Amino acid sequence: MKFSCEKALLQSAIATASRATAPKSPIPALEGILLEAGSELRFTGYNLETGIRTTVPAEVGERGSLVLSARKFADVVGQLPDDVVTVTTEELTVHIQCGATEYNIPATDPEEFPELPDVESQSVLTLPRGILSDMIGRTIFAVANNDGRPILTGSLFEVVGELLTVVSVDGQRLALRREKLEKAPAADLSFVVPGTALKEVRSICGDGEEDVSISIGTRHILFQADNTLLVTRRLEGEFLNYRQSISWKSDIKLTADIRQLMTSISRASVILKENSKNPLRCIVGDGELYLSSVTAADGNSYDVCPVEGSGNDLHIGFNHKFMMDALKAVPTDQARLLMGSPSTPCIIVPTDEPEGEESFLFMVLPVRMSASWDK
Repeated sequence: MKFSCEKALLQSAIATASRATAPKSPIPALEGILLEAGSELRFTGYNLETGIRTTVPAEVGERGSLVLSARKFADVVGQLPDDVVTVTTEELTVHIQCGATEYNIPATDPEEFPELPDVESQSVLTLPRGILSDMIGRTIFAVANNDGRPILTGSLFEVVGELLTVVSVDGQRLALRREKLEKAPAADLSFVVPGTALKEVRSICGDGEEDVSISIGTRHILFQADNTLLVTRRLEGEFLNYRQSISWKSDIKLTADIRQLMTSISRASVILKENSKNPLRCIVGDGELYLSSVTAADGNSYDVCPVEGSGNDLHIGFNHKFMMDALKAVPTDQARLLMGSPSTPCIIVPTDEPEGEESFLFMVLPVRMSASWDK
């Protein structure tokens, strides 16, 4: 095998394919990138769960394939000067040259690299990559990070008519993002994509108006954007019935400035550790939201945030991190907070959309409080 390629293109392709390599595996080939030189230069990473393949233009002098350690290949190319890189192979030794700099590193037989799964597409979705990236970014934080219910470690993609809805839920919170498709599939459909794969989908999508296609197979999903594709397995099982889970029993309707509310939550929860079980305590007054935290070891903290509306001094507690995650994802400067009682969820939605037609919705369950408290 022999090819020449610009260093910047080589680095970009290595970084992209490396996202799907296994950091440590009993199968050494899974820690590497499969290079295939043909009519173009192709890079593939695959960890048996998610595979990424990308291509770059190159001058190919001799066709061939091999597997290189992703980390070692990235380190070597990163040290090269900014110029054209020439790669040649002799059996399982790879010679890399750029200017006066040369490296010889070992490779692995490409026969040891597993093939990416074929996706026999049953349906295809097409939407701008910027929109898909935004939908993932505003919901991925609510994906479950434990295997207690494997289906919840992914996000639900659901198409009903012309609407695409992405939903993530971890049992304590729910995030929903909805968008109208310019071209809807022939039939309604739903599938669940692992959260780990969606993080990589967002990375390869970036921003922009160019389309990304999603091919839905019986066992796998294929995302394709320009010269890069990602294939991942579908999560099997019954996803939470999110429509029934969303509680609209909300006698209390507040409007808050996002930045002000986030600042107050940050001040009031500064003494709470990342995984603290102590709640952020809230008292919903008339035009004000009183926020406080109390710990046995680190003392207490308190702040007040102005809001529009009254809560009749409702006492309610929340996980402070969950509230911050939701507010960071709201796409407007202000949000509506809908509450009912100390035991019913809080719903957060943007202020500039009609009720019932929100393109974003976040719901967080309250934390049960052992006793009431004063302002």
